[in-house]
Amino acid sequence: MRTEVFYKNSEIDGRAKRLLSLIRSTVTTAVENLAMVDVYLTSGIPELTPELSKELFSDSVAQNSTIDSPAADTDLMSEWNYLIEVTYKPGVTNPVAITARNTIEETLALKAGKDAVIQTAVQYLVKSPELEDRILKKLEKVFYNPLVQQARFIERKEWGEKTLPPVYPYKVVKSSVSIKEIDIVNASDEELVKISKERLLALTLDEMKSIKEYYSDPETLKKRKKLGISAAATDVELEMIAQTWSEHCKHKIFAANIEYKDLETGKTERIESVFKNYIKKTTDDLWEKRNFLKSVFHDDSGVIDFDDKHLICFKVETHNSPSALDPYGGSITGIVGVNRDIMGTGKGAKPFFNTNVLCFGELDTPDENIPEGLLHPASVLRGVHHGIIDGGNQSGIPTVAGGFLFDDSFTGKPLVFCGTGGVLPAEIDNEGSWIAHVNPGDAAIMLGGRIGKDGIHGATFSSQALDEESPSSAVQIGDPITQKKMADFLLEARDKGLYNGLTDNGAGGISSSLGEMAEHSNGIRIDLDKCPLKYEGLAPWEILVSESQERMSLAVNPKNIDKFISLAKKRDVEATVIGEFLNTGLIDLRYNEKPAGLLSIKFLHDGLPAMELKAEWKRPFTGSDPINDNFDNNKMLHDLLNEPNIASKESLVRQYDHEVGGVSIVKPFTGVNSDAPSDGAVLRPVYDSTKGVTVTHGICPRYSDKDAYNMAMCAVDEAYRAHIGTGGNPEFAAVLDNFCWPDPVESEHTPDGKYKLAQLVRACKGLNKACIDYGLPLISGKDSMKNDAQIGGHKVSVRPTLLVSLMGIIEDTRKAVTTDFKNPGDDIYILGNTNGELGGTFFEKISKGCFGSSPEVNTDIALSSYNRLSESIQKGLVASCHDLSDGGIAVALAESTLGGMTGSEISVDNLPGTSADENPRILFCESPSRFIISIKPENSSEFERIMSGSPFKKIGKTTDSGSMIIKKNEAVIIETTIDSIRKSWKREDF
Repeated sequence: MRTEVFYKNSEIDGRAKRLLSLIRSTVTTAVENLAMVDVYLTSGIPELTPELSKELFSDSVAQNSTIDSPAADTDLMSEWNYLIEVTYKPGVTNPVAITARNTIEETLALKAGKDAVIQTAVQYLVKSPELEDRILKKLEKVFYNPLVQQARFIERKEWGEKTLPPVYPYKVVKSSVSIKEIDIVNASDEELVKISKERLLALTLDEMKSIKEYYSDPETLKKRKKLGISAAATDVELEMIAQTWSEHCKHKIFAANIEYKDLETGKTERIESVFKNYIKKTTDDLWEKRNFLKSVFHDDSGVIDFDDKHLICFKVETHNSPSALDPYGGSITGIVGVNRDIMGTGKGAKPFFNTNVLCFGELDTPDENIPEGLLHPASVLRGVHHGIIDGGNQSGIPTVAGGFLFDDSFTGKPLVFCGTGGVLPAEIDNEGSWIAHVNPGDAAIMLGGRIGKDGIHGATFSSQALDEESPSSAVQIGDPITQKKMADFLLEARDKGLYNGLTDNGAGGISSSLGEMAEHSNGIRIDLDKCPLKYEGLAPWEILVSESQERMSLAVNPKNIDKFISLAKKRDVEATVIGEFLNTGLIDLRYNEKPAGLLSIKFLHDGLPAMELKAEWKRPFTGSDPINDNFDNNKMLHDLLNEPNIASKESLVRQYDHEVGGVSIVKPFTGVNSDAPSDGAVLRPVYDSTKGVTVTHGICPRYSDKDAYNMAMCAVDEAYRAHIGTGGNPEFAAVLDNFCWPDPVESEHTPDGKYKLAQLVRACKGLNKACIDYGLPLISGKDSMKNDAQIGGHKVSVRPTLLVSLMGIIEDTRKAVTTDFKNPGDDIYILGNTNGELGGTFFEKISKGCFGSSPEVNTDIALSSYNRLSESIQKGLVASCHDLSDGGIAVALAESTLGGMTGSEISVDNLPGTSADENPRILFCESPSRFIISIKPENSSEFERIMSGSPFKKIGKTTDSGSMIIKKNEAVIIETTIDSIRKSWKREDF
């Protein structure tokens, strides 16, 4: 049976309207209209009548439906020239089909048997004059991704001759289930390189030689002989080693030995792991000072105190490479994956917020400027955004903070940062909840979704540049509904004490999760044939490394297995025993009770040779073009407000649910009309407490053009000052670092690798400096080192980018402060030094010039100011507070004025700081550590008393004029209205 569903009035189908806008802006304006039809294909379910099918799959108030007759022939849908019907390929997760199956089974109180087929498709009906073939090909890219989807394309003139299938063919390409042996011991260097390349192991020659040495070791041969396994390596073993040793999982560049040379001073230093020397050392040095730390770096997320009864945790992941291949699948698996990081922390935490920071190429890039093989940034944005929506909203987790960035360098690979915070009891069973156990004798259990070909080689693929040979099998599609059931079950099982430890099945699948858990017990046997599969025909190595979604690995005491599996069944979550944790020092891999591999845990986790790398730093040219002080300041302000990086992304953000769960206090937008930007989120994770959590971010990749050291310090400062500005406790905050870098290893493809590696070293130094000075321990993080695309002879590399994410404590959420001006007549202050730096700023971008060095942070002055500002906020003196970042004082003032719907008038004479005099350097510089603050007049004297000793000045007042005026030496240098600000800032084209 074929059920087609469509809206009675196409004007209310927001999906079709947004897609039509995308087509007109990136492909052709010749498309006059677009309609969408949802298709449900079912067979083998006699109980499902046509009447019931209509009731289940459509909303009779807003939608029409047809049974076994085309919607395209109805009067409402008849005006079309091209019909495209898209469905997922066999083997790719189809969340809508899964939900449809569950709905049918629950409604009919039956279990759909093996003969039941439930598929879904989406049909696009395009009204347009005849289009050229090249335009049609571009149009197809908008509608479907051939890596994971298949499509039928029918022109109107063919309608009647070509038909749409009642059910799509369902054939999965099966692999050989035999275990292959590879002679590593006798392989030459050339053969080792060939093995790595052909199997997509992403291992260097030195790494392959280490593997060869391991298999040649007499002790290894002795153990293998005892088990009855040959001296040759199996494909299962090599895939597990490659996954474990991948850059994505092992962070080899961060662990490398680096010879760092400063070409300006001639000094050279040897750095044995930037992670140990700058990131881990930051936290080690702050451990005693910040006694709220519970668990850092070694678990799925970082854990800190919240109150006497609760802990909170935070993790941010990147999903750049998968999102480049399939934007929707990449981002939704990013969200549901980082949700599982929280679920797998300690004894298990409950996610209570999501964040995302998404970086794309410029949306107005002409299609002809996009290298063949890459998706247009607008299409990537659409897919990634859709995945973030589905991943968060369907999981019932509010998306509360984040941002969108646009830059040409993100055209090759988007940067997709997905974060989740969680809450867990302080203790479980009289033990800290952050402590989990994996004991010899525990059963190894796989929980949640089944294993398929999706996500195979995801870890090794993410460790390489994107190119024409990137594997489609690395793409995954997440199913948040299935994961939500698993999340609820896990919290119930946790509170019943039914498991000892758990971890997420992310990159590398059970190879990664069980391989890591086996370190704690010192051994494991994995029975690969017992793993539940989506379909038959997966090779043993595919079962081991598949990253199919919605899965966790657990250690369960044998006495609790029956209770655990019974409860899982009751909650409709699949749980299967697939092995046993041991104390042998070995990973014993089996398939059909025969040996599939045997690896030493010590070799697997400690046998990777450290990379030896060289870095050379020389400051790039930062000379400054002359600045014309007579240019139109008003125009520049409105150009900045309209710049995609600064402009409101409300149309995108409003599609996230930031209210679900009832925890959000300060939301993404604020002000009289709730349409002005917030500096961060404030949440209340415990309902009967007024204590809360702040969530903020700092990211400024353009500064890395000048100096990645300054970029890192500014990113930390941005996140920290937003925490302070919303009312956060200056002494109770922790941060996460997420590095996304172009390939920093010198090679034929990366001749400037030494410089890019030096940028990484300097960023780590800056991160360490700022965090130590502000007392911000690093509790978790991630690095992604191969953010390059080599497509069609073109190489596109991202700007070196560091995202700093902060989670802190606000002692009383009732004292949270927002950015919007509150009342006419309030005094306006600026806090912080204005130094006039324009290098790397958005003024520089719009002006297309070069204006010197990027902004620099003075942590001593900033910290003193932050502490005093915090005291003022806690005493209730501050009416509004907005940090100055992108676009400087002029943009910040405009945003606070818009939020308050009042008006404002200030003077920029003699601002605290240096003697920068040109209007642009005063108005649009992005000097860090600054705020625009409004104070009721009766509170101003007390505010000034507290702030004494910090660089601050009263610069004006809020008004009731509806205008924003900035003066210098009594002359008006900017004058605009709230309506004009709104028009420029609230773009409609996202």
